[in-house]
Amino acid sequence: MLASQANSLRTALAAETNLDTRRMRSHSIDLSASQLSVFPDEYGLLSDLYQLTMSACYTGEEIANTPASFELFTRRLPADYGYLIVMGLEQGLDYLQNLSFSPKQILDLQKTALFDDAPNSFWRLLEDFRFEGEVWAMPEGTAVFANEPMLRIEAPLWQAQIAETYLLNTLNYQTLIGTRAARLRQAAGPKAKLYEFGTRRAFSPQASLWAARAAIAGGIDATSNVLAALKLGRQPVGTMAHALVMAISALEGGEDEAFEAFHRYFPAAPLLIDTYDTVAAAKRLAQKVADGLSLNGVRIDSGDLVQVCQQVRSHLPDIPIFASGDLDEYAVERLRAEDACIDGYGLGTKLVTGAPVNGVYKLVEIDGIPVMKESHGKLTYPGCKQVFRQYQDGQIIGDRLALAIESTQQGEVPLLKRVMHDGMRISESESLDNIAARTAETMQALPESVRRLQTPEPLTIELSSGLESLIQSTQKRSL
Repeated sequence: MLASQANSLRTALAAETNLDTRRMRSHSIDLSASQLSVFPDEYGLLSDLYQLTMSACYTGEEIANTPASFELFTRRLPADYGYLIVMGLEQGLDYLQNLSFSPKQILDLQKTALFDDAPNSFWRLLEDFRFEGEVWAMPEGTAVFANEPMLRIEAPLWQAQIAETYLLNTLNYQTLIGTRAARLRQAAGPKAKLYEFGTRRAFSPQASLWAARAAIAGGIDATSNVLAALKLGRQPVGTMAHALVMAISALEGGEDEAFEAFHRYFPAAPLLIDTYDTVAAAKRLAQKVADGLSLNGVRIDSGDLVQVCQQVRSHLPDIPIFASGDLDEYAVERLRAEDACIDGYGLGTKLVTGAPVNGVYKLVEIDGIPVMKESHGKLTYPGCKQVFRQYQDGQIIGDRLALAIESTQQGEVPLLKRVMHDGMRISESESLDNIAARTAETMQALPESVRRLQTPEPLTIELSSGLESLIQSTQKRSL
């Protein structure tokens, strides 16, 4: 009896030990899987180290709370770009509203020993942190040019400094995607369906969500990223991969069986027809369409798209043809010019990657004193600025970069709007539909010479007399 009880106890203890071990392993797996996911309560540490070390230095020098203004802009546009389309403001404002430092995060910083000589008042600053600044920004979907601020922060010096890394991350990346989307829409024309397929090529899972958002706001119709689509209140789109065709062909007899199987469960989805012989597949589908098959489209991902799509069109004259395969705006423009008979495009790698938007974030004023960087090739303009856009008959004819205190002249529209006061948003989030409409209106208003894909001409950017005077006086003061 006692031996039996002892055995039962040992069995129970062993089972509990095994359960605890599994729990520990599970916890370890969960922890490692989530370690590099970013949550809003971690925004404070999502920063380059020098933002924090500079802030500690400002604190020690007792200038941390001095009023300061920083502007985010690009010194030059990517090669062969005549403009950029501003995107990413929504995520930037979300960051500023959620920016904080928890006791554990402060302790983790202290454990690095990097701040051993920092003043104790720095830690108190972090403990009590809440962003208290003003934000002026161009609305998303607005065209911007070199040296024009997309965004300006007016805040205590250390708060404005802390924000640099994250703001550059979201505005630089989403502006790149929004601009490429606008260029693709221009190349494809207003009627073509454009789908974002870039999740597997985006620079991270987080970037894939931002890419989907910015692409739709820039003029793309939909995304294949299911999470992004549902978060954005959209319907995800997609077809199938070659693997389905090969698998069912091998197991059930052939390519037609694969088409029939997929169409049985997803009758509204296009069929991918280039796994083996694209034209032969189109011929067989044409017979099935004649026999009553309701086919909503075919997708072609390889080959000479002009020749192949024209041949497919000859067999399927009323069926939408979608093309994919590392296409960019130049390829789409060429395919359209050569009458490739394509109704829509799946756009991946070339949409969500590419030459970066090299935006910078620079101090322009401290305690009411204008400042400027004078390094060779990296000159910045001093003072808080406004961009005044000039229109004639609905067309943009030029911009005037001026001081924020200067007045609007006849025919001009100021582009920077105040969107945050004392750290609180003063306007509602914009819908993607509104941003996409603004992008489309912006593209229509740009001169053809500026928006063309090949050798665009720069828009005329005039410096106001007030800004020119301030540049000269600031340069003299620094000598």
